[in-house]
Amino acid sequence: MFIQIILAILIGVIFGIFTGLIPGIHINLISLLVLTFSPILLQYFSPIIIAIFIISMAITHTFLDSIPGVYLGAPDEAMALAALPGHRMLLQGYGHHAILLTIIGSFISLIICLIASPSLLLLVKTIYPIIKDYIGYILIVIMAFMILKDSKRKWNFLIFMMSGVLGLIVLNLPNMENALFPLLSGLFGFSLLIVSLMGKNSIPEQKNDEELEVEKKNLAKASIGASIVGFMASFLPGFGSSQAAIVATQFLKDIGDKGFLILVGGINTVNMTLSLITLYALEKSRNGAVIVISEIVGAISLENLAVLFLAALIAGCSAVWLAAYFSKLFSVMIVKVNYMAVVISILLFTALLVFYFDGFIGIIILLTSAAVGIFAGQLGVGKNHCMACLIVPVILYFVM
Repeated sequence: MFIQIILAILIGVIFGIFTGLIPGIHINLISLLVLTFSPILLQYFSPIIIAIFIISMAITHTFLDSIPGVYLGAPDEAMALAALPGHRMLLQGYGHHAILLTIIGSFISLIICLIASPSLLLLVKTIYPIIKDYIGYILIVIMAFMILKDSKRKWNFLIFMMSGVLGLIVLNLPNMENALFPLLSGLFGFSLLIVSLMGKNSIPEQKNDEELEVEKKNLAKASIGASIVGFMASFLPGFGSSQAAIVATQFLKDIGDKGFLILVGGINTVNMTLSLITLYALEKSRNGAVIVISEIVGAISLENLAVLFLAALIAGCSAVWLAAYFSKLFSVMIVKVNYMAVVISILLFTALLVFYFDGFIGIIILLTSAAVGIFAGQLGVGKNHCMACLIVPVILYFVM
C-alpha cells in the first residue's frame, strides 16, 4: 500500500507538470479521463490510490500554471489576473521573480491551511448554512464598490457590463468543450500580447541572479488573505479563485504587484486543497478534480482525508522545486528567440488550441474577448473589471 501511495503521488506530480505547463490542458480533462477508465483502474488500484493521484496532480498544477500565464500570455481561469502583473515584471526582466512569488504564495498558504484544517473543518459546517443565501448580495456590494471607487466610474461600469454580458452568452452556449479558455485568453493573455505586438516590445535579459525582495508585511498579508478567501472559494458554489482574488484585493489595497502575485498563487492552491474539506464536511464538490474524487471514492473518511492532505503536502513540496526549475528554464529560453516571433507563435498556438476545442465559435469568442480586453486597456480601465465575465454569472446564480 505504501509503495502504491508513493507511486500515485509521483505519477500525479508528473501529470501536474504536463497540465500546468501546457495551455488548454487542464486537470479537469485528465480527471474526466480517469473517471472514464475508472472501471478498469479499480480492478488494479483502490479508490483512495486513484484519489491520491488526482489530488497530487491538482496541487502540482496550481504551482506551475502561472508559468504559461506569465511567459506565454495564456493563463487559465485561476491565474488570469496574475498574467497582467506577471507580464509587466517579465518586460522589466523579472519574469522568474514573478513566478517565484506565486510559488511562495502557494506553498505558505498550503502550510497555513494544512495546519489550520481542523479549525476550518468546523468553520465549514458552521459558516456555510449562514453565508450561502447572501453571497450573491455580498458580491453585488463589492462589485459596486469596485466600479465606483475611482474617477473612471462610467468606463468601469461599461467594461464590467460588456464582460458580464459576454460571459453570460459564452457560458450558456451549447456544445462548448472548453468555453473558459477562449473567453479568458481573449480578455487577458491574447489581448495583452496583441497590444504588446503593436507596441513592438521586447523581452529583456532576465535578472534571475538578483535576490528576490519581498516586504514581510506584504508577504504575511497576502498569504493570510489568500488562505481566508481561498477557504471561502473552496465551499461556496460558483465562487472560484479569480472571484476570490477580486474580493481580497478590495481589502488588501497596498500590497503591490509582488503581494498580488503571492495572493493569487496562494488562493489557487488553497482552493484546491480545502475543497477536500468541503467534500468531507458537506459531501459537496466545488471543482472538477474533486468531483471525480467523490465519484470514485464516495464519502471520504477522516483517515482518507488525512492521507489526501499528506499527498497534497508531498506534491506541494515537490512542486516548489519543479516550478522554480521550469520557470528558470523558460526565462532563459524566451530571451534567446525573437520576441515578435514568440508573440506571433503564441497567438497562433492559442488560436489553434481554441479551434481544436471549440471550432469557429471558439475563434469568434477569442476575438470578441480580445477586443473587449484591448478596449479596456485603451480606456485605462483595470482588467479586474473584465472578470465580470465570471462574476456576473455567479451573482445571478446566487440571487435567482
